[in-house]
Amino acid sequence: MNENENINAQDLTAEELSEILQVRRDKLDALKAAGQDPFQKVKYDFDTYTSDIINNFEAMEGSQVKIAGRMMSRRDMGKANFIDVADGKGRIQCYVRVDDVGEDCFNAFKKWDIGDIIGLSGKVFRTRRGEISIHVDSLELLAKSLLPLPEKYHGLKDTDTRYRQRYLDLIVNPEVKDTFIKRSQILREIRAYLDGKGFIEVDTPILVPLEIGASARPFVTHHNTLDMDMYLRIETELYLKRLIVGGMDRVYEVGRIFRNEGMDTKHNPEFTTVELYQAYTDYKGMMDLVEELYKQLAEKICGSLVISYQGNEIDLGHWERMTMVEAVKKYSGCDYNDWADDAAARACAKEHHVPVPDDATKGAVLAEFFDAYVEEKLIQPTFIYDYPVENSPLAKRKPDNPAFTERFEYFINATEFGNAFSELNDPIDQKERFERQVEAKRAADPNCRSEVDYDYVTALEYGLPPTGGLGFGVDRLVMLLTDSASIRDVLLFPTMKPLD
Repeated sequence: MNENENINAQDLTAEELSEILQVRRDKLDALKAAGQDPFQKVKYDFDTYTSDIINNFEAMEGSQVKIAGRMMSRRDMGKANFIDVADGKGRIQCYVRVDDVGEDCFNAFKKWDIGDIIGLSGKVFRTRRGEISIHVDSLELLAKSLLPLPEKYHGLKDTDTRYRQRYLDLIVNPEVKDTFIKRSQILREIRAYLDGKGFIEVDTPILVPLEIGASARPFVTHHNTLDMDMYLRIETELYLKRLIVGGMDRVYEVGRIFRNEGMDTKHNPEFTTVELYQAYTDYKGMMDLVEELYKQLAEKICGSLVISYQGNEIDLGHWERMTMVEAVKKYSGCDYNDWADDAAARACAKEHHVPVPDDATKGAVLAEFFDAYVEEKLIQPTFIYDYPVENSPLAKRKPDNPAFTERFEYFINATEFGNAFSELNDPIDQKERFERQVEAKRAADPNCRSEVDYDYVTALEYGLPPTGGLGFGVDRLVMLLTDSASIRDVLLFPTMKPLD
């Protein structure tokens, strides 16, 4: 079997694959026996990346360079070979000739395999066919690849294998690396924007002592020394608002969140959020912040306010703002203000085939109408604000209409991207809402261990200034700005069920 080409291991029989693996191990054993164990190499001083050469060829033509990377292909022409070498920033063709590197070195090189890590030096030139290349004068083996890379034309297409073996995905699908480089840039720009606005980045606990009353289901673990169950956090909100109480007026956290729930193209059990809180502003101040931040990210990452996402053209330069009542009326024709009471709201829901519980309130019915009629229509960036108090336990009531709260969510491409409040700072109201929330959870599930976070209520009793708060998912934002269809495409190591 020809080891000078990439191989699609899935197309091989077990016997053929075993033969290839044995050949590679035999080569390693021979190197070790000759005192040339490649795994003993500890350092290689390269001075150039392949992208430097490609991007600056006119200035670098004829220059002596030294690169290191993975051998991705070989074209054998007897006493001369063309190989492609990929490093952390790109890929370049290299010309290796026996007369230039010496017979011993060339003979050793001919035994190297696709996937081996090598270092080489030589002069930059352009071939007669016009391809930018390196004319090699020395090279050495730095690490041995004992497994074959996927066949070069079909690559690694199976998504399950790509997610499980992200290292292999990154080797053979260079565009994947671009997604994660952009993810890093997005996080850097978010931090730069918030830092520039006077926010302070902080860290809050990941292991927490309470299962709070929120609807998300937590992961449970046990602390042996304290002999107590603890929970992986489902949000960073309550700790961050404690800091506002303590006088840190603008704080944010880029935090890993854990929820023991379903998985799909938009949900992974662990994900990254940004939560931020600003004293002396409200939810409309948070709207302005979101709009400004997203415009800046689009310009910096995509170079335009108009981007393409999964076939839709999204204009991040224009944001619509509607109350939930206005949105439901626009897309369903039903007006919350026409419902005389809860029973009338439920009757309207039945007429429009919107399932609601028998005891649903007007606010709960409104939220169900939104889910049924509105969300799928929100392709362009849209703020939906003034949510019913029933599903907003941490948001401040509207002074002129206490059935609603100063809360918004924003939607792009029919997907919710973030959530914000004018934060509830009345400790008496907060305590009552927490207790009702926990009571409802325990009624629905007798084994539920949810508790009220009374320490947070105590913090509020010391005084939380009027505060605007915002939380948004980083992973969905990265999906949007990289045109990625699944959250697994923007997580280096998504949660996967073991193959066995």
